[in-house]
Amino acid sequence: MNRRVILWRHGRTAWNVAGRVQGQSDIPLDDVGVQQAKAAGARLASLQPDRIITSDLQRAAATAAELGALCGVTPELDSRFRELNFGVREGLTWREAWDQFPNEMQAWVDGHEHVMPGAETYQQAGERFAAALNSELPSLGKGQTLVIVAHGAVLRTGMNAFLGFPLEQWKLFGGLSNCHWAVLEEWAHEEWAEWRLVEWNTGTLPEPVLSDDDLASPPSELVD
Repeated sequence: MNRRVILWRHGRTAWNVAGRVQGQSDIPLDDVGVQQAKAAGARLASLQPDRIITSDLQRAAATAAELGALCGVTPELDSRFRELNFGVREGLTWREAWDQFPNEMQAWVDGHEHVMPGAETYQQAGERFAAALNSELPSLGKGQTLVIVAHGAVLRTGMNAFLGFPLEQWKLFGGLSNCHWAVLEEWAHEEWAEWRLVEWNTGTLPEPVLSDDDLASPPSELVD
């Protein structure tokens, strides 16, 4: 069986509703977010995850706790999976940020992210996440499942960095909805192994790919 990594975004918060940038600000789930975590956690628990690692920010940790309680796995807090640090934009809506920091926001939109005071770039956050994920993979045995509970921007950029997509293509992936997830599976053969993205921004469980496209099937199935 192939190893699997689930990248799961936290449930909704009041700042999500208000359109305020959260970043590394420690905002709790709202009532809807708690219910989202319970419902999604019940689905993910059927995958019988072997480990759950979560950002230490409370919106992610509370989401992870719902899954952990259902499957009997204690979530591990890890600050390396925190959201991208948005610097002075945190707590502001898009319009408020443009009103207060017009030059910096224009630079951000133009791709000069380093201009935003106190902020990480998307590349920095993605590489941080990918390095953390790579450091945990050796503990994941054959056929085991690891769930990473984190945040929209760092999950998107981290997935791209982990899989080695060129930086200019990262923006082609849309964001993850609250309590939706992505699925990474390892192609493993006797002489080589690689990871691939099999689902993105989904709220349904992974299913076998039934396809005439040979490249959609794991190598082990191709040689049997």
